Order: sequence, then structure tokens, then C-alpha cells
Amino acid sequence: MSQSMAADKPLRSETFAANRAIGRIALAVRADGGRSRRARIHEAGSLRLRFPNGTGSGALEAVLINTAGGMTGGDRFDIDVALGAGAKLTVTTAAAEKVYRSLGPQTHIAVGIKVAAGAALAWLPQETILFDQVRLRRTIDVELAAGAQFLLAEAIVFGRSAMGETVAHGSVSDRWRIRAGGTLVFAETLRLDGAIAQRLAERAVAAGSVAIANVLKIPGDAASLAAVRALKADFAGEVGISVWNGLAAARLVATDGAALRHDLICVLAALGAPLPRLWLN
Repeated sequence: MSQSMAADKPLRSETFAANRAIGRIALAVRADGGRSRRARIHEAGSLRLRFPNGTGSGALEAVLINTAGGMTGGDRFDIDVALGAGAKLTVTTAAAEKVYRSLGPQTHIAVGIKVAAGAALAWLPQETILFDQVRLRRTIDVELAAGAQFLLAEAIVFGRSAMGETVAHGSVSDRWRIRAGGTLVFAETLRLDGAIAQRLAERAVAAGSVAIANVLKIPGDAASLAAVRALKADFAGEVGISVWNGLAAARLVATDGAALRHDLICVLAALGAPLPRLWLN
């Protein structure tokens, strides 16, 4: 390698790093006279929050917006949400989030959630769409006080099937840890590394489907189980739900994003979720 080429390499690396998207959101919500209000908001980088008109129930709705227009290798996004006692909040996204290919560095997403006693949070972002050669690392850490209510739905679509796209190779790490009253009640890590399409084609993984979702409800009970199972004939893909120790967990697998969205809306409606208007547009 010539001296000029060697000198250019660090410069290219510095330029790449300087052009990465960094975003940070910190939101605190409090209850005030039967309504939920913003107590503190911090926005940095390419992440923004918008608050549509109230739902009429006293709950607050927050919409996350990524002005970077997507994510790619080297980007980092941190989201922290805290609810005070008695507060009610629904969080969604303005659109499906896209995570593009990476030339090496990972895309990092870190979500931290704290819900106080008597508060209720519905975490309902729209789908995350992954592109071929993606490198994504996401962590979701949740702390629930005794008596808190929590509903979470996260959906991942591997490629846009309508455009003939597939995620042949890449790396995806998705780590969830949920604590209630200081006790770890749910822990899961999804990891796909290398030939992703090949792994998804395996019968024990997704049997060729490319759209998956998880829904958690705390508290969850036999009524949650029965409400979802009653819709079995209406689902476009496969949906399973289990209830244990006061927690309901549903898993969804579908052949494409449209089928997954249909089933996810059915599950959330059955669980009494406050569906954001953006989901239904």
C-alpha cells in the first residue's frame, strides 16, 4: 500500500464516524389532576418526540421520529422513558423504522423504561424493517414497580417481500430484560448471525416466514389468554400465547409484513391495547 493510500484510510474512517447518526430521547411523564403530562423532555441528535391531541382518557400519546430517515452501521440511539405514579402513556413511531446494511460497525439501539406504581405504559412502535447485511444490536431494559401496568409489542420484518428483498446475511442481537418489583420476570435474547435467510427457513425457527413479533402484557391472566386464542380463525400467520406468573407473552410469525401487521392489531385489540391512530392509517 502506498503512503498516500495509507494516509487516506484513517481519514475515511474519521469521515465515516463523523457522519453517523446519534439520537437521544429522555421523557418523564407525571399524573396531574386525572391527566398525564410531560414532566421532562430531552431531545438530542436525530431523535424527536411529538405529542398528538389527547386521547380523551387522560392518557398521553408520544410519537418517536427519527429525522435521519433510517439507521445504519455506526448509528446509536438511546431512548429513556420514565412514568411517575398514576401516569398513563402510549409510545409509538411515526413510521416503520428501517435498519440498512452496514460495512462493519453495528447499529446500536438502547431502550430503558421505568414505570412507577399505578402507572401504565403501552410501548407500541411500528415495525422494524431490516435490510440485507444488517448489523443490529438492541437492548430493552424495563423496571416495573409493584402495581404498574405494562404492554410491549415489537415487530421485526426481514426484508421488504413486496420488493423482492431478502435478508440473506447479517447479524441481529435483540436482548430483553424485564424486572417487576426488583425481580427479573422475563429475560430473552434473540441472536441471528451469518446466513439469516437460511436460519429463518428452518422449520424450528420460522419455517420460511420473514416477519416476527413479540407481545408482552403485565399483568396478564387467563382472560388475556382466552381473548387471543378466540381469534385463531382470523389470523393470517401463526400466533401463540402463554400466561405464567402474572405475565402474558404472545409470539407471532407471518410470511410478510402485511400479514404480521394484521395479526398484531388483532392481538393488541384482544389485549385491550390503546392502539395509536398511526397504526390504523
